[in-house]
Amino acid sequence: MHDSHETPDIATIAKLIGDHARATILVAMMTGRALTATELSRAANVSRSSASIHLSKLVDAKLVDVESVGRHRYFRLANHEVGTVIETLVGLAHRLGAVHVDSGPADVAMRKARICYDHLAGDLGVLVYDSLRQQGCIRGDGRELTLTEKGESFARDFGVDLDALESRRRPLCLACLDWSVRRPHLAGALGAALLEGFFARKWATRARKTRTVIFSATGERALRARFMYKTAH
Repeated sequence: MHDSHETPDIATIAKLIGDHARATILVAMMTGRALTATELSRAANVSRSSASIHLSKLVDAKLVDVESVGRHRYFRLANHEVGTVIETLVGLAHRLGAVHVDSGPADVAMRKARICYDHLAGDLGVLVYDSLRQQGCIRGDGRELTLTEKGESFARDFGVDLDALESRRRPLCLACLDWSVRRPHLAGALGAALLEGFFARKWATRARKTRTVIFSATGERALRARFMYKTAH
């Protein structure tokens, strides 16, 4: 028989995330950007005062961090673990049909490439993951992956400072199930570093106020050339 005091209190966290307004606020933060209470109130379609109450609860639960800059307060997800939970729940909602899918252009763009907290998701995110697997740069059957010697060379050639990444208290490579493709994309510190590299090379830009990542024609060609993937015949 388990000691109830040793059982993680997932019910409290689930109740916080389960509120529609708070869930919408958390999904809005999946862009990885810090947002104001006013911006989040608009995203959740609630009053500024209601958003502040919801945000206080999320901050108290350590799901969200707040930073004060002058008279302004900015909110963001507390860490990548919270981002992973939210993305997983988004995927579950889609699989269970618990969302209204907009078939418009914005939805198509988001399915192609979007930010999953701080790494690339969507069709192109899965392409990057598949390429690294096929080239023997990453291996492993579970969620936490191993970067091979070949993968280390690949990452350093791309300009990734692996020593800096490994000094952080965060897994280097993780498989994150993509809700639109239903296959993994690359998360973890390396996934975040690669996305930063795509932006630094000006292959892609972030669409304003959404999670969509827009690759230029030149940028997409460069991505596909670097992360080649051969489909099975």
